[in-house]
Amino acid sequence: MSLYNELRGMHPLFVYHSFTLSEGALEFHFSIDEYHFYPRWEFDKALYTRDHSRAQAERAAFSLGMAELVSYWKCACCPRVEILCGGLTEKQKKWWKKLYFNGLGEFFYRNGIEADFEDFMTIDAPEPAPLPLRNAELNGVLVPIGGGKDSVVTVELLKKAGADIYPYIINPRGATLGCVAAAGIAPDKITGVRRSIDKTLLELNSKGYLNGHTPFSAVVAFSAELFAIMSGRKYIALSNESSANEVYVDGSEINHQYSKSTEFERDFREYCAESGEAPEYFSLLRPWSEWQIAREFVKYPQYFGVFQSCNLGSKTNVWCGGCAKCLYVYILLSAFLEDKTLEEIFGCNMLDKAELSEILEGLITEGRDKPFECVGTRDEVRLSLEMAAKLRGERLPALLRRYRELYPTFNPVDLSDFYDKDNFVPEEFQWLLTAKHT
Repeated sequence: MSLYNELRGMHPLFVYHSFTLSEGALEFHFSIDEYHFYPRWEFDKALYTRDHSRAQAERAAFSLGMAELVSYWKCACCPRVEILCGGLTEKQKKWWKKLYFNGLGEFFYRNGIEADFEDFMTIDAPEPAPLPLRNAELNGVLVPIGGGKDSVVTVELLKKAGADIYPYIINPRGATLGCVAAAGIAPDKITGVRRSIDKTLLELNSKGYLNGHTPFSAVVAFSAELFAIMSGRKYIALSNESSANEVYVDGSEINHQYSKSTEFERDFREYCAESGEAPEYFSLLRPWSEWQIAREFVKYPQYFGVFQSCNLGSKTNVWCGGCAKCLYVYILLSAFLEDKTLEEIFGCNMLDKAELSEILEGLITEGRDKPFECVGTRDEVRLSLEMAAKLRGERLPALLRRYRELYPTFNPVDLSDFYDKDNFVPEEFQWLLTAKHT
């Protein structure tokens, strides 16, 4: 019997007991038999005193709990989920099942689980109560800041539009706060929240329960919706690009970035509209590729010393210099920046690291699985490598030599004027993306 089936037999029921939204904190209560989980969010109490609908905030808090739920459910993959603190329509139950199933595609794949959409879980919940319409006046743009180049570009574009920007940061750290400071945004405009994982989950992982990737960007989306409601914001502007739609496992639909995809964005907007939540969620960078975002980012050198998007180095705010995410960002920027500048940013010349050849091949080779990190398309990486090679002339570092061995004569896709029309960017911001090389 597989571990997946064994754990489902041992733990047939997962319960979402309650959520408590108070001044300065939000706590959830989940359980799997004798194991109880209490994930917690802490925030500035001042948020709670601003004009917002209590009913709207509680509905959004409940939904955030539904997004948090998957991180705890996955340790045993209980076949039945019971909701005791909120209601869902039959359509909403299917919505959540779709998010869990697609968002856990990588988790299932890497754990060797052959899950079936119809049977992997059932959700039991009463019908929801009607929600009164919200009449509060909304203003400003809440912008989630992750500390990487993408949210930097979103902020700089919105500044050109004269938007009133309010950074939203989960677990603030050096890179996120540094990027806000480099943008010239006052600290008192930051919505900074602290999210903590219940240690019981970590204890179960240490005992051999299932673990793996979850759709964290859905947590970002629902939490941003909650705090936008509480602070009266009109828009939530994400920084997810067209490149996030590419699958990671050849011949499948598995996408490490599913909850950053256009499909999820569309679903999320529809879900919030039907649930009565007011702020409009969209990704400003959806029309662009990651290559175009990198081209825009290098125009703002004030961020070079503060931005950081390496997951392995996030706790100490450094680039590890050895993972797929570091290499990917390095390659994108190498198309536009010289080695000296890149070495000042990353602390080394990553194109000279022959030991990263296998990661490189995963980033550029058709028919191979992409590294399970937030990385863009193979076309973007190959275009960046081609440009980097031309910028460096005849003396190529190790990874550019390896690229030339794989692609001795290659005509990369031209992404200069790429524009993905499948986007939800409000009309007032469209010109930011269509202006010639802004």
